[in-house]
Amino acid sequence: MTIVQFHHRDGILDLGWGHPRPALLPVSAWAAAHERALSAYGWQALTYGHATGPAPLLDWLSAHLGDAAPAQTFVTAGTSHGLSLVTQVLAAPGDVVLVDSPTYHLAFKILTDLGVRLVPVRADDPSAVAALAREHRPAFLYLVPTFGNPTGASLPADRRRELVSSGLTIVEDDTYRELSYAGAAPDALWRLAPGANVVRLGTFSKTVAPGLRLGWVNAAAPIVERLARLGSVHSGGGVNHTTAMTMAEFGASGAYDRHVAVLRESYRAQRDALTGALGVAAPAGGWFVWLRLPAGVGATRLLPIAERHGTSFLPGPVFHVDGGGEQHVRLSFSHLSAAGLAEAGARLRAAIAAA
Repeated sequence: MTIVQFHHRDGILDLGWGHPRPALLPVSAWAAAHERALSAYGWQALTYGHATGPAPLLDWLSAHLGDAAPAQTFVTAGTSHGLSLVTQVLAAPGDVVLVDSPTYHLAFKILTDLGVRLVPVRADDPSAVAALAREHRPAFLYLVPTFGNPTGASLPADRRRELVSSGLTIVEDDTYRELSYAGAAPDALWRLAPGANVVRLGTFSKTVAPGLRLGWVNAAAPIVERLARLGSVHSGGGVNHTTAMTMAEFGASGAYDRHVAVLRESYRAQRDALTGALGVAAPAGGWFVWLRLPAGVGATRLLPIAERHGTSFLPGPVFHVDGGGEQHVRLSFSHLSAAGLAEAGARLRAAIAAA
């Protein structure tokens, strides 16, 4: 019987899945928060919700983030849902959307399903962004600037300031912000220009559980109002209302902060197990290692060799809309235990040597 998205393959320690480690999902703490929310709010936790999200969650999020008012917040069913809704509001079919290269590969279909054209650009190259913005007049630029997927890297502070001052509309996927393993994460683009030309996507998929299907958008109040007027919202009310009410209780009780502290320690150890096995630098946050392959070893050719050695990964080309990336592979350290990651790293090294 199929229940979950993950597919296990016997004998494969798979580094391709950007999923949380099952043992880290807060089953008991979430159940307790859900019971408290039902007790506190009764029928109001189970009916149609307010269009932009329930006040308890909007208020907690505003206090927790410290840089967005409730009126600048719209609750979504996660980052993917948020990106889809924001694209409906900001772009029309045929419009160009600039996408960082490389970037989160599953965003591509979300965008193209809505009829936009994707043009890749290196977001860390000011002249390239400016030239393509002049040429295409894009609806927006999409990027994951903090502990990015797939690279694990963060955009430098000076480049962040240049981007937000460029006047270009930016959709910032801020999924991995709270999974920082070396001090505070860099300032969000949204924090540098709240309510101006930046729209931020946030999610609880990585910090609590992806099965919640819960996240948010931060945007200028007029954009939030447009999101609230979309047909699906007008028809169904607030997105994922009961889960949102439980999340408000999970956050306000302190359970969220305690849980994220545990995640940081666990994922730091998992990161170190993989990077130590490979002898590469550790990313400062997020879930991913962007491994550059030796000269003459391409990601596509390496994949079947790696699987014969008992491990797997996602090849670099899937993160580029223009087919680049053969010299890189994305490795996730989120799903396997530290011991499993150390063994997977050893298997990958053997596969690279064989290639």
